[in-house]
Amino acid sequence: MPRHLLAVLAVAAALVFSTSALFSWLSVHLRLPVVENLLVSLYGQESRKTQDYVSNNLNLMAGRLGELQAKVLQLDQLGERLSLLAGQRESAKPAQERPRQGGPFLPVAMTAGELQAEIERLSQEVDRRADELAQLELRLLEKRVRERLLPTTVPVKDAFLGSPFGHRADPVAGLRAMHEGIDFNAVPGTPVVAAAEGVVLSAVYHPEFGNVIDLDHGDGLVTRYAHLSRMDAQAGALVKRGERIGAVGNTGRSTGPHLHFEVRMLGVAQNPAHFLKQGEEYAALRRR
Repeated sequence: MPRHLLAVLAVAAALVFSTSALFSWLSVHLRLPVVENLLVSLYGQESRKTQDYVSNNLNLMAGRLGELQAKVLQLDQLGERLSLLAGQRESAKPAQERPRQGGPFLPVAMTAGELQAEIERLSQEVDRRADELAQLELRLLEKRVRERLLPTTVPVKDAFLGSPFGHRADPVAGLRAMHEGIDFNAVPGTPVVAAAEGVVLSAVYHPEFGNVIDLDHGDGLVTRYAHLSRMDAQAGALVKRGERIGAVGNTGRSTGPHLHFEVRMLGVAQNPAHFLKQGEEYAALRRR
């Protein structure tokens, strides 16, 4: 049985070889039209398949290139807007001028190798721009947090500025002494609001400050609201900027109704005007 199978295989192989040789000889020597047309058709089909494959790959690469170009342009524009919001206009890089078009920008016919190189370059550019935007976003977040926590809101509306920060004659003892805050003169009961977001450190009665509230704004920054007629916040409470925490009064060591407002950094008194001037309300206050 195996011998018969081997014989059949040998005959089949011989027929295939002889047929192929015959067609080759006929096409070369006799140039039969049927054979030539058959071979040309086969070669044409293979060539079209190859061209279609290459064309499809080039189209896909061109599409990817167009997507990356659009992404870079979007990142440029977004980076410009974030730079303005973060106050970094001087360091912002202007967006590169690119032609307005619907498809990928291909200035000249590019080979597959050139397209691949450009795709890799733009991919790296997108990654770099994304890193820059992440840094801008961080600076913007820090700016917003800093603005939220800095005491820039005037704690008493419709008030007159009293004694400023600095040395003065003590109104009770008459001696020269350091006044570590700013006084806001207003009628008793006038609402007192938080100058910035913070946590109530204490809300107690003090022999000199009377009813006094201290707010912690983080990083050692504390604001103090003294001589209150009432206290509307309790220790440990989180208060927002502009939220009412008490009312103007005349408690403690005081000669008249007013709010004594202090800003302290790591326990050291700072001039509150340096912070309040960054807001929009301080300039409208009048002196009495």
